[in-house]
Parts: sequence; structure tokens; C-alpha cells
Amino acid sequence: MMKKFIGICVAMGLLVVVLGVLAGDGGRPRVVVLGFDGMDPRIAGRLLEEGRMPNFQRLAQTGTFTRLETSVPPQSPVAWSNFTTGCNPGAHGIYDFMGREPDTYMPFLSTTITQEPDKTLRIGKWVIPLAGGKVTLLRGGTAFWEVLEKHDIPAVVLRLPSNFPPSGKKTRGLSGMGTPDMLGTYGTFSFFTTKPYVITDMTGGRVYIVSSFDNKVEATIKGPVNTFLKDRPDAEIPFTAYLDPDYRSALIEVQGQEIVLGEGEWSDWVTLKFKMMPFASAQGIVRFYLKSVEPDFELYMSPIQVDPRKPAVPISTPPGYSKELAEAIGPFYTQGIAEETWALNEGRLDEREYLQQAEFVFDQTKKMLDYELDRFEWGLLFCYFSTTDPLQHMFWRFRDPEHPNYDAELAGIYGDVIENYYVRMDSVVGHVMDRIGDDATLIVLSDHGFTSFRRNFHLNTWLYRNGYIALRDEFREESDEFFENVDWKRTKAYGLGLNGLYINQIGREGQGTVAPGAEKEHLLSEIKRKLEAVVDPENGKRVIAKVYRADKVYHGEFVDEAPDLIVGYDDGYRASWETALGKITRDVLTDNKKKWSGDHLMAKDVIPGVLFANKRINNPAPALWDVAPTILGEFGIERLPRMDGNDLFTREVAAR
Repeated sequence: MMKKFIGICVAMGLLVVVLGVLAGDGGRPRVVVLGFDGMDPRIAGRLLEEGRMPNFQRLAQTGTFTRLETSVPPQSPVAWSNFTTGCNPGAHGIYDFMGREPDTYMPFLSTTITQEPDKTLRIGKWVIPLAGGKVTLLRGGTAFWEVLEKHDIPAVVLRLPSNFPPSGKKTRGLSGMGTPDMLGTYGTFSFFTTKPYVITDMTGGRVYIVSSFDNKVEATIKGPVNTFLKDRPDAEIPFTAYLDPDYRSALIEVQGQEIVLGEGEWSDWVTLKFKMMPFASAQGIVRFYLKSVEPDFELYMSPIQVDPRKPAVPISTPPGYSKELAEAIGPFYTQGIAEETWALNEGRLDEREYLQQAEFVFDQTKKMLDYELDRFEWGLLFCYFSTTDPLQHMFWRFRDPEHPNYDAELAGIYGDVIENYYVRMDSVVGHVMDRIGDDATLIVLSDHGFTSFRRNFHLNTWLYRNGYIALRDEFREESDEFFENVDWKRTKAYGLGLNGLYINQIGREGQGTVAPGAEKEHLLSEIKRKLEAVVDPENGKRVIAKVYRADKVYHGEFVDEAPDLIVGYDDGYRASWETALGKITRDVLTDNKKKWSGDHLMAKDVIPGVLFANKRINNPAPALWDVAPTILGEFGIERLPRMDGNDLFTREVAAR
């Protein structure tokens, strides 16, 4: 009787174990990956030594802390595409924030293309789309979660850059960097003011001069282009602000909604419905910030976000996932680069106000992560935190007394902001470790590090001064954006994007002058040698650490689309903003006077990323492209043949 009882108990025990495995209580792999954009190994290492990041320290002691090789170039879209596909840029086709059309020399955003309908019906003033029209992700290669899908392994991918529209079908995914606002830009804020600003060309926003009569301001919100109308006007929404100088507050009325704000106060999310046709509208959401009531009215409005509850473009997989998230945590920023760097750069928000807005983004990401942790049983969970990257772009000047925009007084207030956010990330790591336990794999990484951006290098100006670019009007010695004054019939090379340099090649460019073969080879070698020898006359420092030849560092089906040379700047230097859009200025080197004071557009060895894991790795030189095959390996899946990376937790390291 006793033996029979024991047998029944053993059988019941086995059944419990089996059911536990099937239920995800153990036995099925769980992998959590946290991406902290821009976390630098030097800052992280110092904070570890100071004992300020105890949770990262636990990871380092039980598993791994090491530098992580970044991409060439170390731009976020490129780096995260390396991470996603396990491939070099030649195999996924993302080389910069911008690509270029060789026929016209015109730039385009590199990760996504929007195609308008190819068939329409015109009825009076209306243009009705009938067929075609879509948004396409340009990243090639195979994302690691697409491989997991084929093996029926559940995956969640939150806010990953270079993933708009998000790829995959069964994965719960939300797009990140590269997702536009409702205007189709990376983020265009609006600023309404009665102050007589001098309106200049700005990068990130629109300023509207308004009038106040009897403490009443009437203005208009400019929305997306209405493609349903023949003349394609901007969709518009009027609003009214009633000012109360005594209480230093304002009541904003817009589309039947009333928002009361005091000076220095942010609104909650406000829904805007832009009427496009009699029975069709596009829905977005914004946040207002009342900067001032008097002596001048100043009202900031965030870029118009795609409303996750009713997205006008595909921002999630499955399509209803963004609405599910919004119902769980409330409306949220959907714009890919949500932190308001350009509003700070252009003085529409100050440092304190910027940090308040950045905290909204950080907080929403934590809520998304917790929502998924609450139901995480097995499979993969990836979550991307953006805040560390834009924060370092904007606040590096306060930790670098040599920066042209260093302010000792403000440094006393904001000098520790970057380190404090690293400590905040440590708390996120500790929270996740407590939630997932010791039997799950945890990987924490950044795509690159950071350093100071003190001086601008105007690449196209250098090319002009050295005889590689010719101008139609030589007396001007300048050219506006998009090569407006360039004589292509006498030009040999040009820079476009933030790191790319192209040869004006016959048969490839629209007005090519350089023959492929020996002539091009000679030119590539000559320009590379001269650029690597450039020295800043003000301090004797080397400007460019390394110039990479595309045919030496890339391979794959998209390699023909790459820039011919990739300029890797040295510590303290970066391509100017003018370079990115094909502008030629008077000077080759200028001081960086912008608040955007830290950067990572350097040679890859200057700004490596970080890698933490709760397991030991066996590769002495891990790279971003190793992470995808490592994730697959945790689920017993072999790396794809086209992947450049290898499983970091095995001893097998293939030659690169």
C-alpha cells in the first residue's frame, strides 16, 4: 500500500514538473535585454568604482562587464541595425541617418520610405486614393525576433530604433527611433508667443508670433499635410488662450477641451483631430507647456505625436498593440526621438524644463517595461531606454570646462545630471533583476559611448578648399544646403550625412566625373590620407582618427549603396550640421556653440559601448553584431549563416 502511495506521489510530482514547464514556470528559456542608448564604459566604470551602481556591480561580479565594439559609423540607426540583424551595414543597408539618391544627390531618411498612392480619383477639389501608398522599412537582413517567431518563441520588442514600421508578425513590438511625428518629421515643436522674436531658420520647430487683445490669444495649430485636397494645404485646428496675469495662468480651449495651466506647468496629453475629409480625420496627441503669461505670452507645444490609440501609420505589431499599451499605461510619446533636444538647443525650453519633459519619456518606458514584466513567462523581452543618449548630447558641456559652451554657474546645477541618470539606469537594472530572478538571462548594453563635441569640421568646405568640389559661382566661396552652388561637372567628391563621403562616380552619380577603377582607387587613397592628416590649427590636435573604406569594412548585398569613405572623427570633433545637408561654409573648423555638446560620431574605437550580462562571455572582443546570435543561442537556435556575429556565451568564435 505504501509503495503504491509513493508511486502515486512520484507520478503526481512528475506531472507537476511537466505542467510547470508547460506553464513557463521553469525549463523554458527567459531572456531579457535592456538597451541603454549611449551609455559610456568610462563613466559606467568610474561609477562602479565609486559604488554608485550596485546592481550593475552585481552583474559585473557574477557575469560580465566589458566594452562593446560599436558600428562603423557609430550612429544609432546603424548600430541598432547591427544589433538587430547580427550583421554589418553591408548586409542590412543602414549607413547613416540619411541616404542619398545618386542621380540627384538629394538626401532621404535612411530607415524608412513613404510611398504615396499610385492610383487616385479626383472629384472636384478632393483626391481620393484608390491603390498603392505605404510605409516601408528599408532595413535589410533578418531581425532576431523574426527567427524566434519561426520557432514559436514569444517575443516583445519595445521602442527599438531603426524598426519603423516594426517588422515581424507575432512579436509584440512598438517602433522606436525613426518613427515620425504627424508632420512626417523626426520632431517639429510649435512655439506661440507675443514676444517679437526675430524668426530665423531653425532645425527643430516653428515659431508663431501671436497677438493678445484683452488677455485673449487666438492662434492656429498647423497639422499634417492634407493629401486629400488638390492643393495639399496643412490641416489646421484653431485654439484660444485666455490669460490671467493676476494668477499667472491660462485657460486653453481647443476642440471643446479646456486645459488650465499655471506658468511652468505641463499639460496632460491633449487629443487633436485634424479633419481631412468630411468623414475622415487624422488623430494626434500633444502636450502644452505654459512658459510665461507676462510680460510676454509664451506657450510651447510638443511635436504632434501619432496617437497610439488610433495610429495613422503602423507603429506596432500586431496593429492593435499600441492601443493595448495606451489603455494600460495611458497615452505616450510615439515619436522616435521623443526628448526635446532641439527645443533646448533653440532656447524654447531651458535645462530644467527639458529635464521635466525627458522624465515623461523615461517614466513611460518604465511603465511599458513593467506592463510586459507582469506577464512575462518565457521567451524574449527587449526594452530600449533612450534618455541617456539625448541627455548626454545636451548636458555634456557642463562636465567639460574646455567646451566653448561651458557655463560654470549652470555646471554647478547640472554638472552631475549625466551621472545621476546612469544611477537611475542602475535602479532599472535592479528592478528587473528582482522581477525575473536568477534563472533568466539578463543582457544590458549600449550601442556606443560618448565624448565631447567641441569643434565642427565642415567636410564639404574642406573638400572645396582642397579642390575636390567646384562651385558654379566661385566668387561666393560658399554653397547653401543641398549643394545649391556646386558644379557637379567639375566635382570629384562630396560629403552627405553625418559620416559619409562619396566619390562623384561616372555611371553611378547623375553627373559623375570620376571613372571607376584606377582613377577612383587613386582618389580614395589620396582623400583618406589627407583627411587623416588634418590637424586643428588652434590646438595642434588631430581632427580625424580614422577614415574607413567601405569596401574594406562592409560586405553584403547592400554594399553598393554605402558611402565610399566613412569619416571617423577624433575626440572633441564631429561633422558640422551643415555638412549633413551638403552645405559649404567659409571656414573648415568652427567652435560648437550649440547646447548639443556631446556626441558619438567618432571612430568606433573612440566611443565603444558597454555590455553587462549575468553570464560569463568567452569572447575577448565582443561587438554589437554578436548579441543577436547570442540571443538565438539561448533558445538553442543556431546563428543564421549570413550573420557576422557569434554566440558570446560559447567558446566558439569565428574569424571576422
